[in-house]
Amino acid sequence: MINQLYDTSMSLLTDLYQLTMAYGYWKSGKAEQEAVFNLYFRKHPFAGGFTVAAGLCSVIEYLQDYRFNEEDLAYIGSLTGSDGNKLFDDGFLEYLRKLELHCSIDAIPEGTVVFPNEPLLRIQGPILQCQLLETPLLNLINFQSLIATKAARMRLVAKDDVLLEFGLRRAQGPDGGVTASRAAYIGGFDATSNVLAGKFYDIPVKGTHAHSWVMSFDSELEAFETYAKHMPNNVTLLVDTYDSLNGVRHAVEVGKQLRAGGHDLGGIRLDSGDLAYLSIEARKILDEAGFEKTNIVASNDLDEYIMDSLKIQGAKINVWGIGTKLVTAYDQPALGGVFKLAAIRTESGEWDYKLKLSEQAIKVSTPGIQQVRRFRDSNGFVSDMIFNTETPLIGKATMVDPYDFTKNRSFDESVPYEDLLVPVFAKGQLIYKLPSVHETRQRVQDQLAHFYKGIKRFVNPHTYPVGLEKDLFDLKTNLIFKLRAGNEA
Repeated sequence: MINQLYDTSMSLLTDLYQLTMAYGYWKSGKAEQEAVFNLYFRKHPFAGGFTVAAGLCSVIEYLQDYRFNEEDLAYIGSLTGSDGNKLFDDGFLEYLRKLELHCSIDAIPEGTVVFPNEPLLRIQGPILQCQLLETPLLNLINFQSLIATKAARMRLVAKDDVLLEFGLRRAQGPDGGVTASRAAYIGGFDATSNVLAGKFYDIPVKGTHAHSWVMSFDSELEAFETYAKHMPNNVTLLVDTYDSLNGVRHAVEVGKQLRAGGHDLGGIRLDSGDLAYLSIEARKILDEAGFEKTNIVASNDLDEYIMDSLKIQGAKINVWGIGTKLVTAYDQPALGGVFKLAAIRTESGEWDYKLKLSEQAIKVSTPGIQQVRRFRDSNGFVSDMIFNTETPLIGKATMVDPYDFTKNRSFDESVPYEDLLVPVFAKGQLIYKLPSVHETRQRVQDQLAHFYKGIKRFVNPHTYPVGLEKDLFDLKTNLIFKLRAGNEA
């Protein structure tokens, strides 16, 4: 999608300081030093209990076409510092011109339910190359994971109802709209109004008419009849232009005409007013006229909380059209993903583990070449353990709560598990077969079905256990002591 939407090199989709650091690595002879970075987030969005990983498809597309073209290099070469001189010399531009990615990347597959501090991506390669990828990878993963999570929450409320994404007109630009449509579909929506997203991703597209269609005719009934005449196989009538319940009655008249011609009234749509009351009354009108299978579609700034309230009130809505609150992640418009250095290869070939300190415990990073092991029992997933792949796991594995060392849990070798990160790129070469968007969408629902229902609560959700393997916990603790002591000296 990126290559189709943007007919240009995307290597400059980055922050300037990534280029200035890359220049510094190159000038100081560190450009090829092997490093490992982890991409993760610190807190679930929406005060929830789970997050859906999304965006890997876009990451793969981006990296497969990564290059600096002549226009990119000319622009970089034109940048100046505070003294008016060029920021980057010609030798560095030539280095970028010949740059080919040789990074190895492991990732948690799209559609996987994930938790704070778990690496969604692990990037290993020359430190200059890894550094250049920080901003674009965060951009691609953060937003799509956010929207997929929002969509999954709405699917939990909707249950078997149909969910339609209507957000393009309120989305944050063309890319925000197309990307959000894909992420919403992954999260559990059934279709989108976004035709471009339908073309790119094979997502079903849905839509009928707006208020302007009705207003352009002398009467609502004439508008409905005209639409049904010309599109008899796609009739959902927007009934609230003037009076919602009268609109439903007009829709019934048109439905009878459709049946006479061998078609049927697919649905009526409510876009304003008391949706609980109007849907209940509309259902009565439709049922009394013999249109028991006609859908009632509702829209109007809906989100999971309003949907839940409407269901509690007995609303007779079975199709939900959701736009603004979904595609903008209205109540939390950003996922706080970060990209942290975790290890550097020394001249002797050993790993020098790295950790960022902070006065805030949540912002202290974790060192190591990390993998996530998900344990399960007969009821589903029970716990995730982050471990260092350089440390052999032999026999019983013990994990420690990173924020409370008194809490720990052990698993013997008989406990079933899955290691979540899988190889995607090996030294720059794609080795991963990307599932279809439909398979990824199904993965989300399969994953959620295997978690304790408490993590799916919207208010005070259950905290799913995620810990550090004991050796990794000790490594992190010792590094903290070492760095604090060195800083105090």
